[in-house]
Amino acid sequence: MNKIVRVIIPAFNEENGVGQVVNEIPKQLVTEVIVVNNNSNDKTSEVAQAAGATVLDEPKAGYGRACLKGMDYLKKIDGKTDIVVFLDADHSDYPEEMAMLIQPILDDRADLVIGSRALGNKERGSMTPQQIFGNWLATRLLKLFYNVTFTDLGPFRAIRYDKLLALNMQDKTYGWTVEMQVKAAKQKMRCTELPVRYRKRIGYSKVSGTVKGTVLAGYKIITTIFKYI
Repeated sequence: MNKIVRVIIPAFNEENGVGQVVNEIPKQLVTEVIVVNNNSNDKTSEVAQAAGATVLDEPKAGYGRACLKGMDYLKKIDGKTDIVVFLDADHSDYPEEMAMLIQPILDDRADLVIGSRALGNKERGSMTPQQIFGNWLATRLLKLFYNVTFTDLGPFRAIRYDKLLALNMQDKTYGWTVEMQVKAAKQKMRCTELPVRYRKRIGYSKVSGTVKGTVLAGYKIITTIFKYI
């Protein structure tokens, strides 16, 4: 049976990357690509729309807030959604790997699939040392407190839509990815990881590219892990 797959892409000032990301998504697998324009002041919205994406506007900044905007849209539209894929708009992920990412869900072997950069091949310089250390620390805390094994908090991920709704996602900023993994562990969902490739992003990171962003993201990730113990 064919599954209805929809993609949510949060995007803040990604006019140089978002079009390539949308164009490289395997269209035969996906019913709809949703780009959430998250308070951009460039042409992110226009570029995404020209590439064929449905564009939503979320004027309040925040990665999680943009993801929640996309989820609100899914609740309102006609038509069933079976699988939701999240990925970034900066062209650091490889959208063509989406078929591999959703396969464990299609086979009914998993509810949540994380694309792991730690297990896959990273282009030199694609992740900062603080990103690598932060992922290492966060995943070990997840193992310690929730007895679940992850190697990454990677943004490229797929999840069954009904399971996504069951998580009751709340975080509006940097804690979105780890909140999903924490709650999936608490609800005993079937979680797996697959190695994915990762390359240098187009443009600069608004999180890891600044000291402030790095500190705030690290703080939010750690506090989110402790919040749900």
